[in-house]
Amino acid sequence: MNIKLKSFAICFIWMMLISQFSTAQLKPNAVIKKNYDTARVFSLEDLQMLVFRYHPIIKQAALLSEAARANVLQSLGYFDPTLKAGFARKLFGNTEYYNKWDSELKIPLWLAGADLKVGYDRNVGTYVNPESRTNNQGLSAVGISIPLGQGLIIDARRNTLRQSKIMVEYAEADQLKQINSVWYGVAKDYWNWYYAYKQFELIEEGLELAERRFKALSTQTVLGDKPGIDSVEAYITVQERMIQKEKTAIELQNARLVLSNHLWNEDGNPLELPADALPQNIIAIPNRLNPLVLDTLLGQSANQHPDLVKLRTKGAQLAIERSYRQELLKPKLNVIGNLISSRTNFNSNIPGYYDFNWSNYKLGLEFAFPLFLRSERGKLREVKIKQQELSYELQQSGREIRNNILASYNDLSAYAAQLAVQQKSIENQQILVTGENQKFALGESTLFLINSRETKLIDMKIKQESMISSYQKTIAELYYKAGTRQIDNSL
Repeated sequence: MNIKLKSFAICFIWMMLISQFSTAQLKPNAVIKKNYDTARVFSLEDLQMLVFRYHPIIKQAALLSEAARANVLQSLGYFDPTLKAGFARKLFGNTEYYNKWDSELKIPLWLAGADLKVGYDRNVGTYVNPESRTNNQGLSAVGISIPLGQGLIIDARRNTLRQSKIMVEYAEADQLKQINSVWYGVAKDYWNWYYAYKQFELIEEGLELAERRFKALSTQTVLGDKPGIDSVEAYITVQERMIQKEKTAIELQNARLVLSNHLWNEDGNPLELPADALPQNIIAIPNRLNPLVLDTLLGQSANQHPDLVKLRTKGAQLAIERSYRQELLKPKLNVIGNLISSRTNFNSNIPGYYDFNWSNYKLGLEFAFPLFLRSERGKLREVKIKQQELSYELQQSGREIRNNILASYNDLSAYAAQLAVQQKSIENQQILVTGENQKFALGESTLFLINSRETKLIDMKIKQESMISSYQKTIAELYYKAGTRQIDNSL
């Protein structure tokens, strides 16, 4: 009777251990063994908010457009009114040789490159040149200088201002390109952290399973139900997974440090990603990207891609430069006319023949024309060559951008198809692991086969997480190649 009770007790203990052992296996779709603590989740949206508010490179990129606007302000300086005045007097031996006062207000005009001038001259003295001598009250003048040849359509100051205004658009496109480039790097680092975390988590879960199995087999070995070699093999598996855990822990720590490079606070101080932070959880396997998204990105990139905008802006700049160089082929012919009067203020009472009228004037004419125009023709030819080069570059860049977008879309489609197959493979592998555990419980399998199938299941799940990470990075790459960035992270 005692022998029967003892046998029954041993069988009962053995069945309980077998039951514990058979349940110690990876669940079919278990990616996270514990519920996600949402308070610890650091999502891509949270990262985006921090990066676009406080990242130094993002702030630096904003200075590009500010610098371009500063250049526009400098160019507007060519149209600022200019006031100049001069005084000279010579007195020697009780003789006033000359007493000169010259003043002028020049107002550059946009129209026709003309300059409006208002002046006052007073030149008296014994030895003053008679042609410039005035009475003691001096002479007032109102006139204009107009280029009838070179400079009528466009001149140096209008050329500079127009080009500087165009460069604002160029700077804004360059700013957008830098911001997109920064965000693309940030997104890649985030998904690398996601993969490192998931890999560590799966290895840790596999280690816990191996430890529970080793404890169960050790107990069975003591009871004499399992050979000692099984316990040794189970412990070797524990050791292997401990090594893997240490390796993946370092990879996770390094991935966290790399992602921390992009974290700053409002005071410009660097932040560290907390060690207990969790990446956002991917619940569903990503599907194939909607073809309408591809069409939208292709159309948007053709019109708004920063590289193409910069090239088109250069084209507009060269067009202005070409017009200016063509203008320089014309001869210089400047007409300067001034109406003069002895009036020094509006209330002066002077004879009509000394006041402003068409009989009191100064008129001048300037003419110049290089005979060979080699410098001007050479510069114009250089501008035309640059325009042709730019046309070829724009054509090639547009084609490359379109093909790069299509290539990234094809990669996404391939990842989506691979993930669907990988998910099915994991489910089938889980069936094999479960079946192998049941066979082992009946004494029809070996621990080696269980470890082999379970290790393969862990590797397949790690590969799945790697593919999910690569899928998300490829989405970021797709938008980056399209010259924009992803706003909706649910794709």
